[in-house]
Amino acid sequence: MSESVRYELLDSIAVISLDDGKANALSPALLRAVHAQLDRAEKEAAAVLLAGRAGRLSAGFDLSVMTSGVDAMRQLVLDGAELLLRMYLFPRPIVTACTGHALAAGALLLLASDYRIAARGNFKIGLNEVAIQIPLPIFAVELARDRLSKRHFTSAATQARIYDPEGALEAGYLDALENSESLMDAALHHARRLAALVNPAFSLTKERERGATVRLIRESLRDDIARLTTPVPA
Repeated sequence: MSESVRYELLDSIAVISLDDGKANALSPALLRAVHAQLDRAEKEAAAVLLAGRAGRLSAGFDLSVMTSGVDAMRQLVLDGAELLLRMYLFPRPIVTACTGHALAAGALLLLASDYRIAARGNFKIGLNEVAIQIPLPIFAVELARDRLSKRHFTSAATQARIYDPEGALEAGYLDALENSESLMDAALHHARRLAALVNPAFSLTKERERGATVRLIRESLRDDIARLTTPVPA
């Protein structure tokens, strides 16, 4: 188990914390560890609260892997997409506490979550891929299309606009803002509120809300990843 990913069960809430002491890059080891903790949360029928460390949710996929070769890059992006799709259809609610910067795949963690609450501050949130000459994969475009405000979609996805927390709230990356010192308490409050929703009503309705988007993504996923040829950060 990666030491960068910690798990704590608080009543009906599985708190999954990301902290590698740096950028919380989505590496193969971190992705495997988050999957393992989601397995544990499912077994315990717990809602999930995902959180980063102070000042950082995630900077996206691990740069060292993304620049190590085309095959490694493609596998990491595919594995990241699988985690995001799992979160997007997870049978219990997922609340994400955005503790700071959330860029590229870090912003996708927000789009894949059910409720997103962020710390106020001088933080950057958004999909910066096009600005660094990377076309957004189809799975990222479709998650953005589904969760972002229609008014902001083109600006956020195609034009790589980066937002502060207030702008990210308006754009649809976030549902609420909170002061840093009270962020986790507020996130736990919302996780408990959503945890009270009863299954199978919640999970079935979530699948009906999001299933068509997932099917579209899955139809294109492997061919789309196979077209990725430039090993640069995403």
